[in-house]
Amino acid sequence: MPAITVDDITILPRIAAPDPAIARQRPVTRVTTAPKGYEGEGFPVRRAFAGVDLADLDPFIHLDQMGEVEYAPGEPKGTPWHPHRGFETVTYMIDGVFEHADSNGGGGVITNGDTQWMTAGAGILHIEKPPEWLVMKGGLFHGFQLWVNLPAAQKFSTPRYQDIRASEVALASTPDGGALIRVIAGELAGHAGPGSTYSPMTLIHATLSPGARLSIPWRADYNALAYVMSGFGTAGAAASTGRGFGEAGGSAPAAIQTGQLAVFGGGEAITISALPLGRQESRSPNLDVLILGGRPIREPVAWMGPFVMNSREELMQAVADYQAGRLGAIPAIHGAPTTIQEG
Repeated sequence: MPAITVDDITILPRIAAPDPAIARQRPVTRVTTAPKGYEGEGFPVRRAFAGVDLADLDPFIHLDQMGEVEYAPGEPKGTPWHPHRGFETVTYMIDGVFEHADSNGGGGVITNGDTQWMTAGAGILHIEKPPEWLVMKGGLFHGFQLWVNLPAAQKFSTPRYQDIRASEVALASTPDGGALIRVIAGELAGHAGPGSTYSPMTLIHATLSPGARLSIPWRADYNALAYVMSGFGTAGAAASTGRGFGEAGGSAPAAIQTGQLAVFGGGEAITISALPLGRQESRSPNLDVLILGGRPIREPVAWMGPFVMNSREELMQAVADYQAGRLGAIPAIHGAPTTIQEG
């Protein structure tokens, strides 16, 4: 997993485990397994949020794990031109290369450890695809795309891009050096990520060595989710009293593995632990997780395909605006096909 790493983790700042006397550990309220499907022109995805109530995800809408897949020459795929309005897309690339372009002339290229944050806002057309040289060569493809909702007052914001390079991500570790923490957006124990967000949130990618434990503070006004990219572990901390989880009798940690999402309840701390080496996959002995949370917007959500609005009327207006060309036009591209595909 070539997302940014360090040669010597001991030089990184350490994030101390929260004091259990003042920080309640968040319980795991449920664990779901992401179903597999296909997106765009046919690249494989896992639907990480499938089956989870939007109220538990707020301010997030959708999360796809793209790949992990080893493409043969000629196989890499992307998405055709498509519209968006009313939210932000966050594309985090772990392996491979992805190109973005939009109807405003923006876009860019992201590769190992890079993130592209696109605020669709009032509306935009864009395309995501592997570069032509990668299509010809083939190779490993693995990444994520997260959809972050926008509050009603900001749904018609001017579209914008943030290209976040792997080298810009804030790095930290646990006291024993057992986990590498990458803060992509938001703030964690005083370490701020480079991503600028409309909806207050935190997004981190943590890599835990076999047997390592990650216990971090988490804002009480944020929800909390952890998605396992690879490996085996547990979510939550064992508690023998109600103080640990805010309920009588305590609770045991929940088992988690590749392709599963842990949804946390209320509290001020999150704990993730990796199983020991003998119980991990031989090809990827570490536990890699995306940990994310944000302040719930608590507004009505009307979602249809590429549009996320607050009402059905706004959705119908988005469709009408797209059909009328008010979300932009696909720019002329040298060498593009001269025939129109019949729908």
